Amino acid sequence: MPQMTLDDLRRLLIECAGETDDDSLSGDILDTDFTSLGYDSLAMLETAARITADYGVPVPDDRIPQLTTPRAVLDLVNAAASPSS
Repeated sequence: MPQMTLDDLRRLLIECAGETDDDSLSGDILDTDFTSLGYDSLAMLETAARITADYGVPVPDDRIPQLTTPRAVLDLVNAAASPSS
């Protein structure tokens, strides 16, 4: 399974929020809280559903509040997508 990149996550966030202006997502946002980026819990639920659909990585609803930054999302998805050693 392919690794999710920050650019992949940016694309998903823009699609899930229904916005075309991605200025808030430019630059180094890995450790920026989603609330500071303008993403609420509904946008994060939609993003989690898309991650499950696109990457095959289930994101339980009770885990979403813990995914507060892009880095946390990428770590979750890429850890699940990595083959076990």
